[in-house]
Amino acid sequence: MYNSFLLELYPAIDIHAGQVVRASRADLSSATVYHPDPFAVADRFVAAGARWVHVVDLDRAFGVGDQTSLIAALVKRLPVPVQLGGGLWTADDVAELRDVGVQRVLLGARAVADPASLAELVDQFAQDCLGLALDVKDGRVWARNWPAAAEWLPEAVAGLARDAGIRVLAVTELGHEGRLKGADVAGATGLVRATGMDVIVSGGVNSVADLARLRECGMAGAIVGRALFEKQFTLEEALVCLSS
Repeated sequence: MYNSFLLELYPAIDIHAGQVVRASRADLSSATVYHPDPFAVADRFVAAGARWVHVVDLDRAFGVGDQTSLIAALVKRLPVPVQLGGGLWTADDVAELRDVGVQRVLLGARAVADPASLAELVDQFAQDCLGLALDVKDGRVWARNWPAAAEWLPEAVAGLARDAGIRVLAVTELGHEGRLKGADVAGATGLVRATGMDVIVSGGVNSVADLARLRECGMAGAIVGRALFEKQFTLEEALVCLSS
């Protein structure tokens, strides 16, 4: 899927109540609205040269509804594939979103709680349309909808997903997320070495130099949101950096 010389960039759109926002993991009500129109943001990303768009359905993730209709319209509109995360771990979740055209569905860590069910889920779908979204806090797995997650090491959860046939791992170090202090290169590198998976890093990216470091360390991709919305760098600048 990836080669060692390419880091795929995933500009991110987090959606709540039909708007593009940034929200903490604990409190959706205090979300910062970055733009009222996800379609305009996605169009801008594509015009700048994005080859993927990463979308998070925060309503589904927080259990307050879902944005599936909006996402379906967004997928239909865009000429590039969409990667989607947010409160997803069942075969029904994946089928619903694949049916509306989402290219890759990122399962939450809870999906590995039942390895047999995970194996059945993976058997139902093409390998390249699934990934695992792994949130890490203080060296342990974190999941809103799976309290037992804190008992697990990231390498163990990622390893179960890999053994089931999932190759893509999107990892977010919560101590870096939304803080613009740089990506957790060391943690992500450790997961690459431990699992051999295609690791996409999310959280903390603050410069094109940060992206270059991730590429040099063998990461498969980077998800970037706040840095773009708060103009730390432009998507065009990032893509130029990664093409050189």
